[in-house]
Amino acid sequence: MDLGLKDRVYVITGATRGLGFATAEQLVAEGAKVVVSGRTDEAAASAAAQLGGERSAVGVGADNSAPDTANRLIDTARSRFGRLDGVLISVGGPPAGVPADAVSDEQWQSSFETVFLGAVRLARTAAGELGEGGAIGFVLSGSVHEPIPGLAVSNGLRPGLAGFAKTLANEVGPRGVRVFGLLPGRIGTDRLAYLDSLSGDGDAARERNEAAIPLRRYGTPEEFGRTATFVLSPAASYLHGVMLPVDGGARRGF
Repeated sequence: MDLGLKDRVYVITGATRGLGFATAEQLVAEGAKVVVSGRTDEAAASAAAQLGGERSAVGVGADNSAPDTANRLIDTARSRFGRLDGVLISVGGPPAGVPADAVSDEQWQSSFETVFLGAVRLARTAAGELGEGGAIGFVLSGSVHEPIPGLAVSNGLRPGLAGFAKTLANEVGPRGVRVFGLLPGRIGTDRLAYLDSLSGDGDAARERNEAAIPLRRYGTPEEFGRTATFVLSPAASYLHGVMLPVDGGARRGF
């Protein structure tokens, strides 16, 4: 299947490693061009080099919570590649392993600005720039539907982002701009290895968790990247306003 991605341009945040990088890698493999952001200029530049360098990728060091980040990323896409076709908003995980009643005001505020407000700002800015065929994706998690133990901050913020995404989908859909969320389950990233380690025995935690997944294994970043690439592409032109699990069947509901 031709996904229709040749020479299309996407902004991918949090793309120096993990799910964001895997998505950027697959987009480039399908002929797209990408602007990838990370926390430092060095990390972003390194990721862009791995993605083929200036002909297919450019890296931008950016703090998702900074008010100017959204415009910087979109301006970079237009100045370097001449267009913008979509964004995938992926942010690092907020504090983990802290009981809900022990999360400080400072932790809530910092996570809100990075995870929630930064994502809303980029989506809002992109929505004003994209035309028919554009796509706005949010990388969320299964906590949109059910709280995950030990992830109080994520449980508090990501369902709100899902609500914002659905609202935005209703508003920009008439212009032909698609909005969706991806809900990764247990994908084998460094972040998940860290979460497993909080139990005191990461290997045992992984074994228990895999036993609860119908496919009996963790997913790979590449599997997530292929899914995200399809949903961002013109080939998924009638997929809109949904929260799509990428979790090996771990979500038991419909």
